[in-house]
Amino acid sequence: MCSYIVMQAKLTESSGKGPKGWMRIDTANVYFDHPVHAPLDHALGIDFTNEAEGGRERIAVELSAESARELIKQIEAALANGEREHAIAVAANKAAAETEACEFLT
Repeated sequence: MCSYIVMQAKLTESSGKGPKGWMRIDTANVYFDHPVHAPLDHALGIDFTNEAEGGRERIAVELSAESARELIKQIEAALANGEREHAIAVAANKAAAETEACEFLT
């Protein structure tokens, strides 16, 4: 029996590439139920849509539970690494700008 239980995440300033090219997306509908295409009894489905424009187009994925959990781990790792690396770059650029400003004033 299908549960039709959908969790919804509101997304800001996001985009995805569908069959017609890039599109803005503002919503991710997430559910764990019977898949439409994946050869699984149950799958984690994520549908990315732009509800502000009627939600007619979507980008959909169906993942096994194992794949979904691995994806969560890798998303967390990518965010942590990226934030750490970019924070270093931002701090270095800020320090360089402050040094240039001080040199300019002296």
